[in-house]
Amino acid sequence: MTLPLIEISTQHHDVDIAIAYATTANFTHAPVYARAACWLHKDAEARLRQTVELAAAQGLRLRIFDAFRPSEAQWKLWEHTPDPDFIADPRRGSPHSRGVAIDLTLLDDGRPLDMGTDFDAFSPRSHHGNMDISPEAQKNRLLLMGLMTTAGWDFYRNEWWHYQLFDSRSYPVLSDDILPLSMMRP
Repeated sequence: MTLPLIEISTQHHDVDIAIAYATTANFTHAPVYARAACWLHKDAEARLRQTVELAAAQGLRLRIFDAFRPSEAQWKLWEHTPDPDFIADPRRGSPHSRGVAIDLTLLDDGRPLDMGTDFDAFSPRSHHGNMDISPEAQKNRLLLMGLMTTAGWDFYRNEWWHYQLFDSRSYPVLSDDILPLSMMRP
């Protein structure tokens, strides 16, 4: 079987990769992945390339916090925080576990733009259109949304950092064993 995922790399995609779930810098405060890796379905990877071009034209780069998330990792996140407003129920499958979602922010000269909250801040302040953040952060979120939606991504209203393909549920849920090198096992 041909691997439906493409590895995303700094070298081939001109993005900054900081996979949060391979570190303690996420809402669980513990690594979820044993190994950091960044993969997307080939359809999502094509959208990412368009976004990279659009951002570069504005003098910006993308920092990716998460992309493909094995179904085993989705279960770990759900067991930690079973909140359907922020974590997809693994029984239905997450767009991340289908390889068609990405969590990211924008960088200007290597520094993240102010988005009003950190990545993985599960609160109403993380919602698109929240007016309780600074005008600068609101503009930055709108800039990110503009770049992403222009490249063909759909946004999730509760998380400024999360984007997915419009038809994300039409893709199959994938587990860690599809990868040539496991993200879940050391």
